[in-house]
Amino acid sequence: MPIIGIITRSNFSKDGHNINIVYNDICNAVINNNGIPIGLILEEDYKELIDICDGIIFQGGDDFEKYDLKALKYIYDINKPAFGICLGMQLMGTLFGGKMIEINNHKQKSDYSHYVNIKNNSKLYKILEKDTIKVNSRHKSVIINTSLRVSALSDDGYIEAVEDNNKKFFIGVQWHPENMIKYDNNQNKLFKYFIEKCK
Repeated sequence: MPIIGIITRSNFSKDGHNINIVYNDICNAVINNNGIPIGLILEEDYKELIDICDGIIFQGGDDFEKYDLKALKYIYDINKPAFGICLGMQLMGTLFGGKMIEINNHKQKSDYSHYVNIKNNSKLYKILEKDTIKVNSRHKSVIINTSLRVSALSDDGYIEAVEDNNKKFFIGVQWHPENMIKYDNNQNKLFKYFIEKCK
C-alpha cells in the first residue's frame, strides 16, 4: 500500500494552542482507495519527509505554509505524484508563474455549487471521462496566468483545474473532492487514479 503524505495546515485548538491538522475526509479518501495517509509538517528537512512517501497531497487551507513552494518544486523535479486541492491547486499555479486574486462569488456551503467544464484533451478528462461535472465551491481566491496546463474552467471563466501531462500525476483542482466521494463517484475516481500512480 502506498504511503501518501498530506501536507498539514497550521491551526488552533479549542484552547488556543497552535496545532497542525489534516482533514479527516482526505485521510478517509486515501484509506478507502488503499493508501496509507500520514501528516507531514514541513520544516527545513522537508526532502527527507517527502522521500519516505509515494505521493503527496497539498490540502486546502487559508494560506501557504513556509516551505510549501520549495517542497512542491522538489516534488515536481523528482516526478513524485502530487495532488493539489483548493489552496493546493493555487500553490501549483503560483509555482508556475500564476497570481492569486480575490473573488466573492465562489464560497458556498452547498454539496453542488456550479459546473466545471473539462477540456477533452486533458488528463483530468482521461480520469473522469466527462466534459462537464458539478462540484462544491469553498474558495475566496482563484489563480490566473499560470503556465501550467489549464484543464478545467468554471462557467464564469475561472481556472478550476491545472495539470502537467509530462508527470506521473501533477493535478490540482479548485474544489474539494474529498468532501464529495460519498455521493459523487467522479471525485473518488480522482483519488483512485492518484493512488494507483503512487504505487
